[in-house]
Amino acid sequence: MSSMEAKFRWVAVTALAPVAWGTTYFVTHRFLPPGQPLYGAAIRALPAGLLLLLAARRIPHGSWWWRSAVLGTLNMGAFFALIYLAAQLLPTSVASTIMAASPVVMMLLAWPVLSERPRIAHLAGAGAGVTGVCLMLFTGAAAVDALGVLASVAAMVMSSIGHVLAKRWNDADTDVTASTSWQLIAGGVVLLPFAVVLEGPPPDLDGPALLAFGYVTVVATALAFVAWFAGLRHLPTGTVGLAGLLNPVTGVLLGTTVAGEALTGRQLCGLALTLLGVLLGQPAAARLLALARSRAERGAGSPGGAGAQPSEGREPSRASRTRRA
Repeated sequence: MSSMEAKFRWVAVTALAPVAWGTTYFVTHRFLPPGQPLYGAAIRALPAGLLLLLAARRIPHGSWWWRSAVLGTLNMGAFFALIYLAAQLLPTSVASTIMAASPVVMMLLAWPVLSERPRIAHLAGAGAGVTGVCLMLFTGAAAVDALGVLASVAAMVMSSIGHVLAKRWNDADTDVTASTSWQLIAGGVVLLPFAVVLEGPPPDLDGPALLAFGYVTVVATALAFVAWFAGLRHLPTGTVGLAGLLNPVTGVLLGTTVAGEALTGRQLCGLALTLLGVLLGQPAAARLLALARSRAERGAGSPGGAGAQPSEGREPSRASRTRRA
């Protein structure tokens, strides 16, 4: 398998995560109990972490004990609680629009932390993607809760920091499934005492809520985070971050298929822009832009240019020698 084929494979694997996450706003808002975000986050994180731990059968070692606590708090614990709160307080459109800024934040953080300078293709993709998400989702007609906006912004920033640190700390010797399980368990353990103290007894869950938690735990958490962290290990941060724009795209398409919402012309334009942003972040687009820039530079400095001079000491051609004779 060529390196380009391998990159496309990892892009496809990574894309599974934002597609799964794009369904969580709808599931949380429709089926999960409101008013208990800490319990909701803990119930999501702990079972998923234990499930992955059974699959990996490895416990943390060395520095991974404290790394798991830090990453678990940023990527899962506090993040899940804030997202749960934002999903309860904000319309899906507003929450998704705020989270769409995540690729830009990730690229800016990756520059000093990972020495990954943002590529032109990634910056262009981020601009197109964020514009597309705003066109798709933000109508200005829905009431905006200030606490919900604050929770969504905090979740976006914390997860961006956590994802960049996870890429920095993950190495080839650490299994992705194992490190993801450690983070999820650590995040759930951090949340549980706060849930007991601040929210009292656990929520009563009916059948639909249990099924919803099962889906969110297994698909949108365990499988999605393994796919996401595997992508971070094998792809540039900008490529992975832009794949996250599939999150709001999934939310919009879910609204049209499940809730029977109709897509307006503006939403279709936004959808096209968002997908363009995702495509601009992929390896092929970056390579094409780099190739075009390289050709332009070579063309500007080629010997056939206006200011080109013949090389000194060049042997005269056969025709020139014949004319002299």
